[in-house]
Amino acid sequence: MRYPASEKLEIIKLVEQSHLPAQRTLDRLGIPRRTFYRWCDRYMGGGPEAQHDRPSAPSRVWNRIPADIHD
Repeated sequence: MRYPASEKLEIIKLVEQSHLPAQRTLDRLGIPRRTFYRWCDRYMGGGPEAQHDRPSAPSRVWNRIPADIHD
């Protein structure tokens, strides 16, 4: 499931402010620990703007035949 950037930021703040350990809070929210810490790394490195979705498809294909050879 993909979360919007605003929801990711809300989850980060919720975990930071929780009196429970991070793992227990994430378990209750149903968020994998690895996913949460990836969000945190992006947030620390680029701020709230870094939380927006990125395309999952690669930007280029390694085995595409160049147009001049293809013709």
